[in-house]
Amino acid sequence: MTFSPEAITQAAVASFAQCDNPRLKEIMQSLVKHLHAFAQETKLTEAEWMAGIQFLTATGHKCDDVRQEFILLSDTLGLSMLLVAMHDGAAHGATEATVLGPFHTPDAPLMENGSDMSNGAPGEPMYVSGRVLSADGKPLASAMVDVWQADSEGLYDVQRDELGSDRRARGLIKTDADGRFTFWSVLPEAYPIPTDGPVGQMLLASARHPWRPAHIHFMIAADGHQPLVTHIFREGDQYLDSDAVFGVRPSLVGQFAKHAAGLAPDGRKLEQDFWTMGYEFAMQAAE
Repeated sequence: MTFSPEAITQAAVASFAQCDNPRLKEIMQSLVKHLHAFAQETKLTEAEWMAGIQFLTATGHKCDDVRQEFILLSDTLGLSMLLVAMHDGAAHGATEATVLGPFHTPDAPLMENGSDMSNGAPGEPMYVSGRVLSADGKPLASAMVDVWQADSEGLYDVQRDELGSDRRARGLIKTDADGRFTFWSVLPEAYPIPTDGPVGQMLLASARHPWRPAHIHFMIAADGHQPLVTHIFREGDQYLDSDAVFGVRPSLVGQFAKHAAGLAPDGRKLEQDFWTMGYEFAMQAAE
């Protein structure tokens, strides 16, 4: 029996009819409909689909315990940011969220307020002060602030084989009784996402640049509140309007101020120029 394209789609959709998980059934049937529609709209050939399978296989092979190439793929296709926008808590007065990115690790060292988390990372010294509040303005004590960033050479610690399991420009800090936290790090710089894997090669083949504007990652958890995953971007960066992963939101562009050598806000004396950045984060109450 010869099936028409429409009949094949209908049969594939119907194959999930007996699924007893309503949400799974909805997702799988919709996936089949959209995937088949994509193939028909683009007149996809078998050779092109095989190239796609090979691309996805290579993406999986590039994943390991410190690099998630599929997250990078989701980011560069705008899907990660779309999901963030669909479920963001900003409408309830919370700080806007953005993408997690592929270089978060679960083993960031716990540090005291005021610590230097750069741990030798190259870059100009930077003092960061922050405060974590509820959406109605109440300070959140003992909130856990997970911070990570690239160094001045555009590399995260996990991209440097010579560091092994050592961590730098990354750390965990608890807020004090007034919801405040401080730390030293290095000034973030714009950097390209990795182009040594299939996702980077996809960007280059598509005439897209791989650059991200300079930023610091924050993931904040506080009792009774929804977790917040966000960045603070460096104002004036040339890639703010063309972030390779579409993650910039105007409210997340922070003021990074440069200071001449001398006393820092915490009383530390520096013999070189340094930077400061401050930001208040608002957390949405858990539902």
